Amino acid sequence: MHTDYTIREATASDIPTVKFLAEAIWEPTYHTTLTKEQIDYMFEVIYTEDALAQQMQEGQTFLLISEGEQAIGFAAFSVKEAASKIFKLNKIYLLPAFQGKGLGKRLLSEVEAKVKERGAAILDLNVNRYNKAKQFYERCGYQVHQEEDIPIGPYWMNDYIMRKKL
Repeated sequence: MHTDYTIREATASDIPTVKFLAEAIWEPTYHTTLTKEQIDYMFEVIYTEDALAQQMQEGQTFLLISEGEQAIGFAAFSVKEAASKIFKLNKIYLLPAFQGKGLGKRLLSEVEAKVKERGAAILDLNVNRYNKAKQFYERCGYQVHQEEDIPIGPYWMNDYIMRKKL
């Protein structure tokens, strides 16, 4: 049986859907690398409806991937350095039940196509240094560009910046 997956650009009316997905995805994704307190804190900073609306207003483009009518994941990207034609993948998440089926690669490929349409030569992303998703990004052609430690309130995100030339 062939399942129909679609990817479309999200609008402000999709913010509750993005928040719902993040609530379902974050805990299972990060419980092995971050404390519950850090997950909760970061979620409040990044995924309240107001925070998501502000991210859209500040230029992040969100994409939703759906199976039929059900949204199953999302991605967001923005310009990082316009003069250097560098864009940034800010987020990419799939519900755990849909991971490992090639849909993350499909969503990432869609982001790459969208940023190329907008003139990007390079796509950067951050991934926690202990996140197993690093191997996924390597398989998709990304390489560690540098390390970055980012303060978020009382916590730190210990990341790799990974980069792909498009």
